[in-house]
Amino acid sequence: MVTYLCPQDGTRADTNTLTWCCPVCRGPWDLDYEPVGRLSLNSLTTRVNSLWRYEEVLPLSSPATSLGEGRTPLVPLTGTVSAKLDFLMPTLSFKDRGAVMLAELARRLSPGRVVADSSGNAGTAVAAYCARAGLPCTVYVPEGTSPKKTEQIRAHGARLEIVPGGREATALAARTAADAPGTFYASHVFNPYFLHGTKTYVYEMWEDLDGRLPDAIAVPVGNGTLLLGAALATAELHAQGLIDERPALIAVQAEAVSPLAAAFRAGADGLLGDPGTDEAATPTLAEGIAIPRPPRARQILAAVRESGGTFLTVTESQIREAQLDLAARGLYVETTGVACWAAVGDWVDRSVVVPLCGAGLKTGLAA
Repeated sequence: MVTYLCPQDGTRADTNTLTWCCPVCRGPWDLDYEPVGRLSLNSLTTRVNSLWRYEEVLPLSSPATSLGEGRTPLVPLTGTVSAKLDFLMPTLSFKDRGAVMLAELARRLSPGRVVADSSGNAGTAVAAYCARAGLPCTVYVPEGTSPKKTEQIRAHGARLEIVPGGREATALAARTAADAPGTFYASHVFNPYFLHGTKTYVYEMWEDLDGRLPDAIAVPVGNGTLLLGAALATAELHAQGLIDERPALIAVQAEAVSPLAAAFRAGADGLLGDPGTDEAATPTLAEGIAIPRPPRARQILAAVRESGGTFLTVTESQIREAQLDLAARGLYVETTGVACWAAVGDWVDRSVVVPLCGAGLKTGLAA
């Protein structure tokens, strides 16, 4: 039976409840789940053309809320660097991969309302999939969130709550609301079903590369949902004997807000400094990864180290240049989504895939 499992203290909870965090330590859940079957490339050829084609490795099946998410193109940018175009998802960001899992789970639980917090893209995705599922939704966003993203959230029919302050204040407001009875917290950080949606990013890559993976996978990291999903997928593929070696995970942060990179370089298992410090007060063009205190910090650091990967940081000028460079190549990507190209675009010694995980229409060109 699939259950929630706290990685810190071993507490368990039924996934059929609205319990959104460990009641002992208030930390995020993992999912005690093992794939029920073994994938093969041949078995995939006649399946639905969405992420739901990987049904053997997903904790939910037979969705009623799908918008055809997944199966985004993988295109070469250089001789060694390729890009996966996740900005071509239904809501124009990779967050659809996890949001569809949360909305489908919520639909089955029939809560009184759904709440989410976001710097924009996750909230947009949750709003869209809740609309698809017929669920009332409230999205909390920090002041200063791109007006194009808030417009998109409202367009999907969600109630928008704009919170004074940064990303941490927004998360706190949403978590307070999530404690109300009958509320499903569609948290892309605390709910592990989201990670099992984002892991399909790697399964698609594995399929498109004929059963192989690149030497490295670079991902932008704020709360780490794409990186942890990638770690899940590579572990599952390796355990099933479908890949010989797991690729290195290259985590990319904006230099302006880079608590995980600092901890990694210091050799720490967790975040450094005062838990009350709000690094998000430092502005960055990469608003989607400006997370000063990611709740899954220890898991992220461990996953990168276990893979033989590393952390890289990029400056604001590098982000600006990378956005213009990609646009000149025909790819208009939001400022957070260009961070990995800025970090590894000149690599020539090994193969690497970068996600272009949000459309440029969501933020416009960097000033």
